[in-house]
Amino acid sequence: MTTPMPTATPQGGETYRLAVPNTANAPKIARDFLDSLLRVSQHSSLTDDARLCVTELVTNAHRHTQTPLIGVAAAVNRKQVTVYVTDNKPWSLPVPRSSPTEHELGCGQGVFLLDRFAETWGSTIYGGLSPSHKAVWFTLARAKTAA
Repeated sequence: MTTPMPTATPQGGETYRLAVPNTANAPKIARDFLDSLLRVSQHSSLTDDARLCVTELVTNAHRHTQTPLIGVAAAVNRKQVTVYVTDNKPWSLPVPRSSPTEHELGCGQGVFLLDRFAETWGSTIYGGLSPSHKAVWFTLARAKTAA
């Protein structure tokens, strides 16, 4: 079973989708996909943060699910990009605490990274009363210029 992708399209923008096999190479493939997309869509200033965030989310999907395909979708418009990573484990993320516990150091930092680098982020559970999959997403926006 493949994991469905979100269908959100930003106003005045486009959505790009990638499905990668759930292997150790998935984070690199997702990074390269997003890197190319952001450079072509003139969002190269967001590339470093986007690469870090997508790597964390795809790595989590690879490590913590048996989904055959990890979905990566990027909704891009002139002002921002929203990236969705989907898998077939429909449980929500923990709420970040002010700092990780000693046990959590070195792993599970994805939520803290999203809080630090993304303008906004969240997760969406799909499937109604019988949840089937989730998307964890983040939005990065261009820096506002002085008027």
